[in-house]
Amino acid sequence: MDRSTNLDIEELKMTREQYILATQQNNLPRTENAQLYPVGIYGWRKRCLYFFVLLLLVTMIVNLAMTIWILKVMNFTVDGMGNLRVTKKGIRLEGISEFLLPLYVKEIHSRKDSPLVLQSDRNVTVNARNHMGQLTGQLTIGADAVEAQCKRFEVRASEDGRVLFSADEDEITIGAEKLKVTGTEGAVFGHSVETPHIRAEPSQDLRLESPTRSLIMEAPRGVQVSAAAGDFKATCRKELHLQSTEGEIFLNAETIRLGNLPTGSFSSSSPSSSSSRQTVYELCVCPSGKLYLSPAGVGSTCQSSSNICLWS
Repeated sequence: MDRSTNLDIEELKMTREQYILATQQNNLPRTENAQLYPVGIYGWRKRCLYFFVLLLLVTMIVNLAMTIWILKVMNFTVDGMGNLRVTKKGIRLEGISEFLLPLYVKEIHSRKDSPLVLQSDRNVTVNARNHMGQLTGQLTIGADAVEAQCKRFEVRASEDGRVLFSADEDEITIGAEKLKVTGTEGAVFGHSVETPHIRAEPSQDLRLESPTRSLIMEAPRGVQVSAAAGDFKATCRKELHLQSTEGEIFLNAETIRLGNLPTGSFSSSSPSSSSSRQTVYELCVCPSGKLYLSPAGVGSTCQSSSNICLWS
């Protein structure tokens, strides 16, 4: 072995001895007093921490109590909240409900034993729109009037669905069996009226009157006026015309009376005729068509130059 090898062996021995000495020194008890440092939170920091923990606990308890109170007051259940119940058929509201914003539903109906009431402080408006959002129908119920804006308005019977009343831009149709007007002034029509039958109530009079204009009744196949158990009266202020352009005017009655006809004078040379009381008269017609009475004689006593015909 050479000299370099011997040096390496000696160095290894010295390193081993130094490691052993260092290990023995660490295992020996220390004679000097080591300084101790406390671990944790003490003093005002600890008090603040306890205060915040206590405040958090109180807040949690208050929140839990408020949550339980709200659930109890609002009547939260598995089916819904308060008067609102969620069922398989939809949403059910019991009692009085208020809606502050628009309500969009497909169908609204009440229970079988109670009515459906829609109430508002101002008015109730129901709108109908098409698929493009355009307004097609509107029903407004206000304090002064009920307004309906639509192309056609109909009122149907509940039993058979028969149209009782319908109105559109062209006409108004009343499909009831009887039209009853209970006003003291009757029914007022500004234009013509077309109807097959006009009848008054039982034991009541039927009056067709035009206070300021004329009253015209026309029909292509005739006008029939009948009073089965009473009198028929036609009264006018100036003139009453009975005209038939192609036919005749036929008066069929047991007694025909023409009252308030003027009586003409007739001079006879026979003294007996003037002394006897006149009880029979002859009906005379002037060229103008005016009628008057003339005392009847052996022959005709009508005179074309009568003063009645001259002043007619």
